Amino acid sequence: MEDSMKTIGQGLDNFQAALKQSGSSLEEFIKENYMAKWMSDELVAAMHIRTTFVQACLNFLQDEGLLNIEKVMLSILTDPLAHDIEHTPSIRYKGHMYVTTHSMIYAKFLACSNKNIKGIYVDSPNIRLELESPMNIQRGKYLADFSQIDIELRRNRGITIEEYYHKQKMVRDVLNEDFDKIKNFFERMIAAAVSRVIEKNSGELDLLGVAMEVPKIPFPSFRKDEGVAKYGAKEFEEKCGETTDSQFYWITGLFRENYDLVYPYLLPDGKKVDIKSVDSPSIYNYDIVAKSINKKTGNHTLGREILSGAIREWLFDPIVERIIDNRVLPERPVIRDGNIENIAALGGYGPFLQYASMKDEKGKPLFPDTMGGGIGIERTLFALLRGDKIQKVDDLTFFGKNPDSHPLYLF
Repeated sequence: MEDSMKTIGQGLDNFQAALKQSGSSLEEFIKENYMAKWMSDELVAAMHIRTTFVQACLNFLQDEGLLNIEKVMLSILTDPLAHDIEHTPSIRYKGHMYVTTHSMIYAKFLACSNKNIKGIYVDSPNIRLELESPMNIQRGKYLADFSQIDIELRRNRGITIEEYYHKQKMVRDVLNEDFDKIKNFFERMIAAAVSRVIEKNSGELDLLGVAMEVPKIPFPSFRKDEGVAKYGAKEFEEKCGETTDSQFYWITGLFRENYDLVYPYLLPDGKKVDIKSVDSPSIYNYDIVAKSINKKTGNHTLGREILSGAIREWLFDPIVERIIDNRVLPERPVIRDGNIENIAALGGYGPFLQYASMKDEKGKPLFPDTMGGGIGIERTLFALLRGDKIQKVDDLTFFGKNPDSHPLYLF
């Protein structure tokens, strides 16, 4: 602790010296970058809307019969993520090394093991040391630490590895049915939250100069492969959104994380699919994208992703192969007599993979088949409220650590 205090203090000394050299002061920096925001009507309005939106989501999840579980901020493994970050912060405690969680993704799966649980949710903190803009521009949307409502539901299908291999039409029919169910679940949650904001926070929306509209269900939906073919890979999500008047829409079939289901991935002959040839309907994941609406003109901003999720890989063999092929681990686990012989090579994945391999007394897997997603609170607010008054994510957070904003975060 003493060493950390010295390091922090030295960093502040250097920062203050730089301010003085530029003709400014620490007091002026605090006034301009913190005090002015904390005292603003715009931040108070955004927080009123945030409070209503989050509480409406939580009320919806409770009414749907999901259970609220504890936060996991320290673990031996976390979401590896498909995009680059600076590094995973680690902490030594009780003689062991732990990492701070990018998200509770693996904990969510395990928490759904009990068949009497319909699903779970948690208002979880996340730490992701996002990279600064390589072009040195203000992108306005990233935070190093942020809030997310993580949600996971049991599917209770019990499809076996034999059916996975040899009854592909049946499996696809089930997966497509569940895909529609989970999309409808999230659509109803969003509609309930937006409806409550419109009812309770009309004054705050007026102050920020934006409007919200209760979305019609189902939301418009666009496949990634079709969007990329039409608009190109760089801006297809935004371009798809320009073709609909809906404030919310889906993008589906994005090849991404190792736990997002691709079916089929393993083939009966022992081979794998050529991932370059997999089309979007074989990738069972989704994003919800949202736009803000200018109160005066009715014009929409470009869409921004607010929720990501998927049906999850649930069988041990494809779980392992997806992790290996996404280059998360260097080798497969070697499990014998209840232990993992090469556990040292697996980082924090050993216990997770051990559990994923386990079966009950009837020979059925203990690992649950689930589907779910995470909705980022700050990114949702930014997507819906940005305009003349809210121009970057910092504008609607008290302590937001935007990598493009400050060289040093003071609070």
